[in-house]
Amino acid sequence: MESDRTRIYLARHGEVVNHAFHIYNGQTDVDITAIGVNQMERLRELLKEKNLAAVYSSDLLRTKRGAEIIAQPRGLKPEHFHHFREMHFGRWQGLNYQQVMEGYPEDIPQWMNNLETFRIPSGESLADVRNRAIPKLQELIERHRGEEFALVCHGALNRLILAEALHLSTANLLRIEQDYGCLNIIEYTRTWTLVKLVNG
Repeated sequence: MESDRTRIYLARHGEVVNHAFHIYNGQTDVDITAIGVNQMERLRELLKEKNLAAVYSSDLLRTKRGAEIIAQPRGLKPEHFHHFREMHFGRWQGLNYQQVMEGYPEDIPQWMNNLETFRIPSGESLADVRNRAIPKLQELIERHRGEEFALVCHGALNRLILAEALHLSTANLLRIEQDYGCLNIIEYTRTWTLVKLVNG
C-alpha cells in the first residue's frame, strides 16, 4: 500500500438479540445472536487475506465480540474505544419507533427536520457523535499511515463516517444503509478520501 494511504475495513456489528423488536439500543449494552456471530465469522473469512495492522471497536459488547472474532486467528488484541459508541438515544433507548411516537410524538419529526443538531432529550445529537468519534478516527488513520485496519462500529456511527468521507451533509445520512454484519471499505490519503465499498 502507498505510504500515505490508510485503508479501513469498517464493519457494523452482527445481529443483536432484540433485533425483532426494532429497539433503539443506543448505548444500552446488548449482545449479538448466533446469526450475529456467523455474520462476524463471515467477515473474518472475507478479511483473512488482508494484512490488518490492528482491529478496533467501540467498548460496547456487540462490537467488542465482532472485533474479537475478526482478530482471533491473527493473534491481534482488539482495542475498544468509548469514542466509537453508538449514538446515545436518550429517552428513546429501550423503545421502538411506535413507542417513541406514542410517548414523545414531537421528537422524531424534529429529529428528521434537523438530523445534525437536534439533541434527543437526555441523549446526543449527530453533531455530538461526530465531535467525539471523528477526531479519534483521524488519530487512528495517522497511526496507521501505509497500513490497513478493521473497525467494528454501529449503524449511526458508520453512516457518519461514510458521510464524512463522501462529503455528504448529515441531512442525507439516512440514505446510507448499514445492515448487520456489513462491510465498508474507505481509503484515506493526506489529500483525498476514496470510498470503495458501502454496505457490502
